[in-house]
Amino acid sequence: MKSFHIITNQTKDPENVITDHVKQYLASSGGHIADHPEQAECVLVLGGDGTLLRAATDLVHCNIPFLGINIGGLGFLAEVDKVHIDQALDRLIANDFALENRMMLLGTVNDKTGSRYVEHALNDIVIVGTSPIQLIYFSLTVNGLLLNRYVADGMIISTPTGSTGYNLSAGGPIIEPRAEMILLTPLCHHSLRSRSIVLSPEDEITITVDTDKYDRIQQLTAVFDGNRRIHLASGDTIEITRSEKATSIIKLSSTNFFEILQRKMAD
Repeated sequence: MKSFHIITNQTKDPENVITDHVKQYLASSGGHIADHPEQAECVLVLGGDGTLLRAATDLVHCNIPFLGINIGGLGFLAEVDKVHIDQALDRLIANDFALENRMMLLGTVNDKTGSRYVEHALNDIVIVGTSPIQLIYFSLTVNGLLLNRYVADGMIISTPTGSTGYNLSAGGPIIEPRAEMILLTPLCHHSLRSRSIVLSPEDEITITVDTDKYDRIQQLTAVFDGNRRIHLASGDTIEITRSEKATSIIKLSSTNFFEILQRKMAD
């Protein structure tokens, strides 16, 4: 690789100290910084997992691999620590790396006016109320068949990559990120039988926003990767399927996922 595009989380590198170092090192090593990702062979993401998630969805149609350089806190996607940046760049230039393709989700919101809103997610799509403490009422179907009517704080629809995110905090299962499946984890479901559900990646999920127990209109939010938000109201639906797009992650370490998990959880 010789051509790179850089995306920096400015709150974590406000003076561009690390960014400038990366640019200078690449220039001295025969690399080139592309102004636009379409002109690059790789996107270097300086920040943390959140920065990489935003970059993956922003550039979902570019079909370009990402390398995450962690200059934040706990991270699973951004595998390169800032003290190992130079070695990582050397390996990229020498084409000494592997690629992992991670499945993504596609969420399509259909509202009562007939409008449609489409967004991708690498980690998860979370359905929650618009107020901090709000029970929400919704129905969930899989492949056109009613699975359950929920009264809960929300629902997490996650990829294996997102299993170590909000899903983990909510008590959902940890899945090896290269696996292909869809996880459903309810948030504080008002039932003693509430459990996470693992679905095939080919399954089609539809969530319909119901009225509340007093038959009043509810106001909900669909949150994509903790970043993009789409408003939902009673009568609206969100259809969630596996996306035709995938995120390509550059891997430099031979350490397996479970070793990384053990180390991160011990920090």
